[in-house]
Amino acid sequence: MLPIFESTLPIFMLVILGVLLKRAPLVDRSVWHGLEEIGYYVLFPALLLLTLYRADFSGIGLGGVAAGGLLTVIGVFILLFLSWPLFRRHGISLPEFTTVIQTTTRWNAFVGLAIADRLFGETGLALTALLMAIVVLPINFGNVVQMVWYLSPSPDIGAFSRRVVTNPLILACLAGLALRYFGITLYQPVEQAIDLVASAALGIGLIMVGAGLRIRETIRPRLISILCMAGKLLVYPLVLTTACWLFGVRGEALIIVALNGAVPTAMNGFLLARQLGGEAPLYATIATLQTAVSFVTIPLVIYLATYVASG
Repeated sequence: MLPIFESTLPIFMLVILGVLLKRAPLVDRSVWHGLEEIGYYVLFPALLLLTLYRADFSGIGLGGVAAGGLLTVIGVFILLFLSWPLFRRHGISLPEFTTVIQTTTRWNAFVGLAIADRLFGETGLALTALLMAIVVLPINFGNVVQMVWYLSPSPDIGAFSRRVVTNPLILACLAGLALRYFGITLYQPVEQAIDLVASAALGIGLIMVGAGLRIRETIRPRLISILCMAGKLLVYPLVLTTACWLFGVRGEALIIVALNGAVPTAMNGFLLARQLGGEAPLYATIATLQTAVSFVTIPLVIYLATYVASG
């Protein structure tokens, strides 16, 4: 397990660098928003498009990954919806409950991309990007719908649905898959230009993950924060890996799937919580706690998945 931990350590060192830079007087605070926008609209779409355009999916059970990923997302949403009476009985408010759903279902694909790239190279990047293309849309739709259902008396669900459908990350994945499926060859200088942009995505993305964390709020976490942490970092990867295994996914692909199930929740749900009346501060606390604890749980999940895949 130590080699796995050491392989993922550089990833988390960049996250820590982001924490330090955000709090240091070296960089103007207004820069962070601009970096976040550039990463979201330019760097990561370039990385996803190019990765899927170049991907070699031979030998990977794509159908099993797709079926297992979708089944897990739908199943987790259903289980969480059914658990609302239990949470309500223990004093959890509706805004807090919507945050529980968000932080249990969302996943930080950028952390997954970085670790998959380091451990598995092009195959890891390609499969992570494919999984992202499959599950990001239903996860976003599910979370918009659940927050509208629970919190908004007269929601404009159409506007939020359009934002999800026009998500640049989703569009980039679809574009990369379309180029590959239809056999369209990118003009070489264009491909090289996209490659130069994409090469900056993972490093800047991990620094931005660290910059978005809120350390102070996690010193004394509530029980609900700990439950969401355990659900996302341990239960979710178990469910996802089991579902994909049942659909015939084996070997290295199964390990990559487990890795992506084990990453912490994404920070973008914080904005949705703030816009739709959810418990945004609780979201930030849970996201920070999950990211910190995932330093340990991600190597553990990869180790266990490697054992299962080899046997």
